[in-house]
Amino acid sequence: MSFSKPVKLKLAWYRRLTVPQFTVLTGLLVIFLGTIFLSTPFCSSSKVGIWESFFTATSAVTVTGLTIIDVGNDLTFLGQVLLSIMLIIGGLGLMAITTFLQGFVVSGTELRCRLDRGKTLDEFGVGGVGRTFRGILLTAAVLIFIGAAVLFYFGFTDIANIPERIWAAIFHSISAYNNAGFGLWSDSLQNYQNNGVVNVVIIVLILLGGLGWRVTSDLWANRKNLTFRRLSLHSRLVIRTSFFLLCLGTFGLLLTEFIEQGSFFLSIDWNKRFLIAFFESVSARTAGFTNMPMSIESISDSGLLLLMTLMFIGASPGGTGGGIKTTTVAALMAATRSTLRGQDTVVIRHRQISDKVVLKAVGITVGSLLFILLMALCITMSSNFASQQHFSFLEILFTCISAFATVGFDIGVTQNLNTFGQLILIVGMFVGRLGILLLLSAIWQLLNKDRIQHQNRIGYPREDLYV
Repeated sequence: MSFSKPVKLKLAWYRRLTVPQFTVLTGLLVIFLGTIFLSTPFCSSSKVGIWESFFTATSAVTVTGLTIIDVGNDLTFLGQVLLSIMLIIGGLGLMAITTFLQGFVVSGTELRCRLDRGKTLDEFGVGGVGRTFRGILLTAAVLIFIGAAVLFYFGFTDIANIPERIWAAIFHSISAYNNAGFGLWSDSLQNYQNNGVVNVVIIVLILLGGLGWRVTSDLWANRKNLTFRRLSLHSRLVIRTSFFLLCLGTFGLLLTEFIEQGSFFLSIDWNKRFLIAFFESVSARTAGFTNMPMSIESISDSGLLLLMTLMFIGASPGGTGGGIKTTTVAALMAATRSTLRGQDTVVIRHRQISDKVVLKAVGITVGSLLFILLMALCITMSSNFASQQHFSFLEILFTCISAFATVGFDIGVTQNLNTFGQLILIVGMFVGRLGILLLLSAIWQLLNKDRIQHQNRIGYPREDLYV
């Protein structure tokens, strides 16, 4: 069936979109639709207006977990179902879904754009996107189902109402696997801090969702003869770095709260401290669930700084979490080690890493730091100007990192911010989920169309720079 000329002209602008631009527009469209539906009486109470729906939809699509409403009370069952759908869309990878859909929408795109489509997402190669996407969906469905079943039969046994227990198990399983941190209770999972089953299931789902598709598929492919050496460099690096960060977070949190006499940890026994510290160190890797009171009074400043470090690093490429990613940190540490040794190349596990990867890691880290500082600056100035509740810079910085890294930890700042401050968090969540380089690339390609076409033809003389 052939299209008329006006229709073809209307569709032509889709074909001219680059992958970053297409991804940004798709994300905004999903958030817009989620906002409209959440604000209806069928999905929410009268307390939830357009602004609250907008904030919640953005937080859901970006799988952050920051909220200015009570999900369990302010949203109807239909609203909670819609919220879980947005968590799945955002968690399975907004960019992955965009890439999959773009194959249909931009069917006539040039070869350069089709190659760009594959290269933009580091978890996908050129071609095979549909098959990969189906694999991601199947893996997610199986793990979410298993997690929900365990939570129903052995976890949320205190919920007497069977339908409520079923939905609680399904919702929290979806939220945990997608590293979202949304819960049906205002205190997250604090009531289950002594329930080993709930804690373990949530931890396992968070870790599996945050590892990334490359790692899980690599583990599955080598399941019959699984050894660490048979895994790819990427998988080994992700697993090693994740294990190191979990140990650092767990024992670091125990140490900081012991030395500085954190108020919460002083009130519980030692046998409970390890489980809570381990849970929080896992959740800080962009999940946002908490089984302890999260406030400036309950955790020491050193503990908050440690959590901010874990939040900033985040999960792994291709996973459901945010942050600058574990492999980015690993590349930076390897580059630092090579510099100290006086080497001209970066080597990890007897494998040379290209300069392009190192430059990308530097760009992601520097861009993310600058953006977070800009967020904190804007919120600080807006709070002082509007004479709102005073927050310390540590509280503001913690909240900004939580939003940008799509974690969802809140120490009582989000709800008390003015509208402008909450808008800054919304922008931070969106940019953090898409990736700072992807967004900047979309803007750069929009403003420099002609320059991009000739950039590969230009060569520049070399000169040393002393740093």
